Amino acid sequence: MKDAQPTRPSLATLMIVLTGVTGLVEAVSLLALGPVFTAMQTGNVLFLAFGIAREGNLPALPSAVSLVAFAVGAVGGARMESAAEARGWRWMGIGLYTEAALVVAAAATGWDLVPRYGSPTARHMVVTALLATAMGFRNVTSMRVDVPGVPTTLVTRSMTALMGGSVLGRDTAFGYGTAGWVRRGLAVLAMFTGGLAGALLLRAGWTVGELLLPAAVVVSLVSLAHRRLPLLHTA
Repeated sequence: MKDAQPTRPSLATLMIVLTGVTGLVEAVSLLALGPVFTAMQTGNVLFLAFGIAREGNLPALPSAVSLVAFAVGAVGGARMESAAEARGWRWMGIGLYTEAALVVAAAATGWDLVPRYGSPTARHMVVTALLATAMGFRNVTSMRVDVPGVPTTLVTRSMTALMGGSVLGRDTAFGYGTAGWVRRGLAVLAMFTGGLAGALLLRAGWTVGELLLPAAVVVSLVSLAHRRLPLLHTA
């Protein structure tokens, strides 16, 4: 009798796990470092606009720092992963390892840093910049992988596809009649769970570094788990 083959994690499963990490990271960013986003840059574009207009008591500088750092991460991720793909390397792993390293650096920088909503210090903004750079890399990775309904850094598209392909929407363009709704629903749930966990840990008195450590660990584990998948190629 042959030994049972180890079960491989699916690519969609790994992307859903990373979506949960995004929820945790954004809880830290918004509630402990900002108000600022590090993955969902739509929010920062608006926060920057409101801050420049001096309306809503939103500081413009944190959003500007996050936007610039995210752009640096996206450029770095695009160049690094495309170069790795050209050499036949596992570009997804390289992107995830880089993201994990940046989150570890953010955790180390903010290890004993007390959450400070509304008036972040220079050190808070350094952590913001590191996280935004990491999320820039993540967005490149997730867009290159392109798992339908699981962009990992936002759930608007996942919710749209979930509702459009449901028994209410009945749109075959969104996978009505298929099991795609499960993946999309799990992506939304993962984001919610990550955000809830981050908020609860923050309420429990965790420092910024302590809050980010679980995120760094999970991304590192996903980096290792992806090695059990077939080599990815992008069309």
